[in-house]
This record gives sequence, C-alpha cells and structure tokens, in this order.
Amino acid sequence: MSPKQLEDMYDAVIVGAGAAGLSAALGLLRSPGIAELKANGIEPRILVVSKLQPLRSHTGSAEGGIAASLGNIESDDWHWHYYDTVKGGDWLVDQDAAQLLAQYAPETVINLERQGVAFSRTEGGHIAQRRFGGHTREFGGAPVKRAAYAADRIGHQILHTLWQQCVAEGVEFAEEWYVTDLVLADDGTRAAGVVAFDTHAGVVHAVHARNVLIATGGAGRLFHTTSNSWDLTGDGMALALAAGLQLEDVEFVQFHPTGLAHTGILLSEAARAEGGVLRNADGEAFMERYAPGHADLAARDVVSRSIMAEIDAGRGVADPKDPDGPKDCVWLDMTGIDPDHMRAVLPQVVETIEKYANIDPSKSLVPIKPTAHYTMGGIPVTTDGEVYRWSEGGRHVVDGLFAAGECSCVSVHGANRLGGNSLLDACLFGTRAGRTMAARIAEGPVANPMAADDSDVAASDETLAAAGDDAAKARKDDLDALLAGPADAPENGDGADGTGAADNPYALMATLGTVMERALAVRCSEATIAEAVERLDTDIRPRATALGAHDKTAAFNQEVTAIWEVRHLLTLAEALLHASDARHESRGSLRRLDFPERDDERFLAHSMTDAAGDVAWQPVHIVDIPPKAREY
Repeated sequence: MSPKQLEDMYDAVIVGAGAAGLSAALGLLRSPGIAELKANGIEPRILVVSKLQPLRSHTGSAEGGIAASLGNIESDDWHWHYYDTVKGGDWLVDQDAAQLLAQYAPETVINLERQGVAFSRTEGGHIAQRRFGGHTREFGGAPVKRAAYAADRIGHQILHTLWQQCVAEGVEFAEEWYVTDLVLADDGTRAAGVVAFDTHAGVVHAVHARNVLIATGGAGRLFHTTSNSWDLTGDGMALALAAGLQLEDVEFVQFHPTGLAHTGILLSEAARAEGGVLRNADGEAFMERYAPGHADLAARDVVSRSIMAEIDAGRGVADPKDPDGPKDCVWLDMTGIDPDHMRAVLPQVVETIEKYANIDPSKSLVPIKPTAHYTMGGIPVTTDGEVYRWSEGGRHVVDGLFAAGECSCVSVHGANRLGGNSLLDACLFGTRAGRTMAARIAEGPVANPMAADDSDVAASDETLAAAGDDAAKARKDDLDALLAGPADAPENGDGADGTGAADNPYALMATLGTVMERALAVRCSEATIAEAVERLDTDIRPRATALGAHDKTAAFNQEVTAIWEVRHLLTLAEALLHASDARHESRGSLRRLDFPERDDERFLAHSMTDAAGDVAWQPVHIVDIPPKAREY
C-alpha cells in the first residue's frame, strides 16, 4: 500500500510500524489537541512509513509477556517493578524514566486489553500473569507473577490489535518504502523529514515533515546467531549517526539465554517460567549455583553468562543434529511440564522445537545457546520521546525529532533489559512520544487555513523542503551508482570467492555477523574488539564500498535495499565496537574479560557515541535507589 499522493508537507512522519510506531500514531491521533483540531475541520497530515507490511513487523515475534504490576495472581506493587528494572539494568537505568515505566505499566496493559488484545485469562476472568526472569516481590525477594501473556504469542496479539486500531483511525501507510535518510535542517537542530525509496516503483521520494518519529526496531542482524528477523538491520540508529547524532549505551546488546541451537530462533523465557530447567552435560540444573533462589529465572544477562561459563568449563553439549560438532550448547529440560499444559500455554515454543529440531520437548531435552536478542542502547530520547544531543554537560533537543521503541534509549533498560519490559517500553513511550508530537501539531497544523498567509511559516517550510529535496537528489545519485553495477571487490576469503569477483550484500552481512559474534557475543576483551575493528577497516568496509546491484531495474530490486542495510549495519558495528572499547568495566550484558568488575566511580554513566567513534559520558539519573552489588 502506497499513499495516493505525497503531501507537500506533513505534520508528522512516523518511520516504523511495530508496537512503538503504531502506538505513537494512536497516541497522536487520540490526544485532546488533535481531537480539537478535527472538531474544527482541520485534519492532521500524518504518514507512517514502513519497509515492511506492518503485520510483518518484528513485534509480532514477541512471545512471553508484557510486564505490569496488576496483581491478578498474587500481590504486587509498581515500586517493586521499578526496583527490579533498576537492579536488572545494573544501575545504568535513568530512574525517573523507570518510575514512569513501572507506574504506568498497569494502565498500558489495561488500555491494550480495551483495544482488543486477547490476553490469557484466570479462572476468574482476569488477565493471567506468569513469572519472568528478574521480576520479584518486596524489592528483590521471591519471584512474582508479573508478566501478562497471551499463551506465547503476546507480540502477535498486540501488533494486530494496534494495526487494526490504526486502520480504524484512518492512518495512512507507505508500506514497503525503505527510509534511506533522516533529514535535518538549520545546522542539525531541526527535523525536516526523510528520504524514502518506494520499492514497488523503484523511486526515491523526499518526504517533507515538521515532525519525524523514528521507530525502526533493533539491530540483531549485527550478529550471526540472532533471534531477530532479517529486517532488523539497525536502520534508524544508523540514520541518526549519519545525520550527526549520537547513540546512547549502544555497547549493551542482550543475548537471550535460550536460542534453539544453531538456528538462533528464540524459545521464550515463558518455557522456564512454566517449569523448564537448564542442565549441563552432567545433567546438573546448574543455575542454582549461579543465582541461588532465582535459578533459571535470574536476569537474562546472568543466565547467558552462566551458560557460557558451563560451556567454557567443558560441560557443554553438542547439537544432536551435529553430534560430532562443537559442544557449545546446554540442555533445556521441559520434560517436567505436563504435556497438555505445555501445549496450551507454550504452543509456539513446542511448534518451533518440533519443526526446527525434530524433538518432542515433553520427552527429550532441547539443545540451546545464547542468541543476540535486544539492543538496550539507541537514539537518546527524553521521557517524552524527544531526541537530543549530549554536549557541554547538557541535553540539547533536536526540534521536531522523536524516537521510540528498541531503536531509542530512554534508558529504562540500562545495561540489561528484564523480560516483559520491551513491549511495555514500546507501547508506553511510543504513546507518550505521539502525544508530545500532537501538542506540537496542535499549535500550528500544516492544514491550518488561518496560517496560509503567514510568511514566517511559509519560509520555515521552504527551508525544510529544500533540505529534503537536496538529500533526495543525493540519494538518487547513489541509487544510480548502485544500479550501474558493482565495482571490482577487493580479494577476501570469506564473503566473495577470493578472486576479486563481484561481492554481494548477503555474503558481506554473513561475514560481518561472524566477525561481531567473535568479538562481542556475551563476552569480549580489548583483543577481540581490536581484531574486529581491524577486520572492518581492512576487509568489510572496502567490500561495502564496492557493492553494486547486479540488476539495473530499480523496482522490486531487493539487492539495492540489502546494500543500504549492510551499510547501516557496518556503521552501527563501528559505533558499537568503539563504545565497548571505551567502557573499561563489566556491567549488565557487557562482560569485559579484561575488566571483570563494575566500576561505578568511573562508569556510572551513559556512553554517547557518534559516527566518528568519539565517546562522551552522561551521568545516570539516580533518584532514590543508590547503586549496590547486583546479586540474584
């Protein structure tokens, strides 16, 4: 679906149509200010641009639950959720943001239910809840049932519901349009729109807008083994870097403990919440040694590091599909779960194991290993979704630019995200960002007839449009160069054939994923980071520069968008490596073998990394939970 025609100027363009982008659209359109505009006959000009059909957004793959202290199964309190979020993030969480997350979680879940999300139910008809790793009662006490769920398909339910609500509100979509540029005007202090490539027509468009929200998801495709779909190539974060902005805490990438061996496909944390147990080659339920009292439901970074410790100690197992292969997995034992109950509450987990591992989890052990899952860092935003730069000891907001969801960093996840907090983050802060945009639009909508003769407004819009047109022209030139065909690729031994023959983006993406996995997966050091940086400089960057399309047709040319995607991944990989190198400590998901201890004196701060690899430091917002040792 494409818009019938592009407007000369939009009030707002939202890039991305997952939970965050759709929540932002609904938050905007349902705000009091927009309702008043509509009552006065003024329709806001809103466009949602997505490189996928919205129902294919990665939100749909979320399985386990959305966290909220509803207290439907056992007593709960938002203060406990707040504490768990701060502790789970290893005190790198901005506590003012975490308070909002926990306090408004119940309202967010109830609003989702009222919009049509079909949550699983208790016998009494309330929203059902289950345990999830790191969620406790009474400030770090016993585990608590806090994750509201819909079997193991909560993301599917939320995505479809939000999309249906957007359709009902008349939201206009530009589907399968790939955004190639974030456009800023006025020396980078104001949003001017985006440049987008219509993959159906093969045409580059300048999309002018007074407000832009980026909600493009994460960057799991930086790694070879990942639970993320092929489309999560870090586009929004790379666009921000290219526009001269920074990324916050980008070195923190969560590896989910239970990826199905050598596929990366996620087996939800719900499997352990329902009674699944991790076992090593000796059959030992080893997590009790690493996290007494919490065991398999400790925070994800703790469980992932524990699995790798067992493997490094020689207690790993081989994938049954490759019995003579490396012993780089452990077992997930689900045989203690009642088979009928398992199929009722974990249908997707069971189906995945049966289909991709040819194993009946009610009878046999399942091989798993950590898989790249979630990007904790991203585009820095305020709690109202406003993008900012950090310089000279302060936040400088970029006028009209917003971000939400996994590509952003409001810093509610810190150094490690708790399960169930990602959907909550996307829906809650996506809605808040939409409402903030709505307030801006209500002050001066594009279609306001009273402002038609305002010369200042006209001049401002002309400035924004000129910036967008210039960026679109440069992107058209880039497209023409790509369609002219690939240059001679440098010789290499991984992606191309080693003879200097033309390379391709898919081989290059695979090479990059392998390099990044060796450098940063679960643990890293100065040596592994340096090796990856050298490989990017001497091999991968020259190959990316030489890429070109093998077909000269622009329409439906997936190779063109794949080239842009791999370039985005490369830009992001460089920032991630520089940020990881600059943080000389171990915290949350970042395990530095050469700096094994947390260092609050020097690094209780957010890294702010730009495209040049320069890293500045922003203090963490501490409100009422002072840092202490993080133990489970």
